[in-house]
Amino acid sequence: MMSPEGGGRDQSIDDIVQPFQIEGLNVRGRIVRLGALVDRVLSSHAYPEAVSRILGEALALTAMLGTALKFSGRLTLQTQGDGPVSTLVADYETDETGEARGRLRGHAIFDEARLDACIAYGRTSAGALLGTGYLAMTIDQGADMERYQGIVSLNNEGLAASAHEYFASSEQIATRIRLAAGPLYRRDMEGHGASSWRAGAIMVQHLAKDGGLTGHREDEDQARPLTDEEENWNRAAILLDTVEDHELLDPELAPQRLLFRLFHEDGVRAYAAERLAFGCRCSRERMAEVLRSFGEAEIDEMAAEGAIEVKCEFCSTVYLYRSEELKEKTP
Repeated sequence: MMSPEGGGRDQSIDDIVQPFQIEGLNVRGRIVRLGALVDRVLSSHAYPEAVSRILGEALALTAMLGTALKFSGRLTLQTQGDGPVSTLVADYETDETGEARGRLRGHAIFDEARLDACIAYGRTSAGALLGTGYLAMTIDQGADMERYQGIVSLNNEGLAASAHEYFASSEQIATRIRLAAGPLYRRDMEGHGASSWRAGAIMVQHLAKDGGLTGHREDEDQARPLTDEEENWNRAAILLDTVEDHELLDPELAPQRLLFRLFHEDGVRAYAAERLAFGCRCSRERMAEVLRSFGEAEIDEMAAEGAIEVKCEFCSTVYLYRSEELKEKTP
């Protein structure tokens, strides 16, 4: 995707989640647009492009689901698989103290040699990178509440397909999702270029009536005519499937314009957008507490020339400690 440098584009359409409702079809939905936020996450890790793409999709999906929480808490998306990208983690935490509705972060774990082999053979799809395993959604409402976790098998068609299975099995809500992530290349008038990461997502869900739709019809029902509700849902899903990656990533395309293109014939209503920000919970003291839990003997083993270096896996911040300062407070 190519874009000219500069430009006066509206920064307010980035790092947001835009809720909407298609009034004529009894369908609700959300659009996610991630700009500087996802670029900060991915650039700080400097992952290979194939890994950054799939983590960018995971961040967009997590933002979309996290902002749907009706309470203060945290939603964590995690994959575990036998592919070269063994783990993806993205989490969203509500933030009621600032302008942002919530804070987002994420990281990936991968086998560099296996990843290089996949890339050499052109096997860079999400299914090839993640392999066989599971996707888990964990919702944490705080220390006084029980955690909820839903788990589904990884679908070889990607994270969106895995999310479809999650909603069908755990939430029993007819859901359709599109995800995209990629680098935006810019160049100035002299031909000098730079790139930054972007990610986007769009989701529609059926507003259930009388038990709602599961999104699937039983084999014995295939011959019967569709109900009005099923026809409406099929129309919304078909329209969503026309969305292309560049429409979810284009910094010049406001979410409202995309919604109008897709659903204006059915009457679409956009609600106030919810802002997102990068947020990591690491701190020098929190990392120190983890190190102190190992005890003095283990601290001595970890120390190199009297110092211990710890790097946060989410934000890549490096913390340095003298072994003496950790031992001073070791129980």
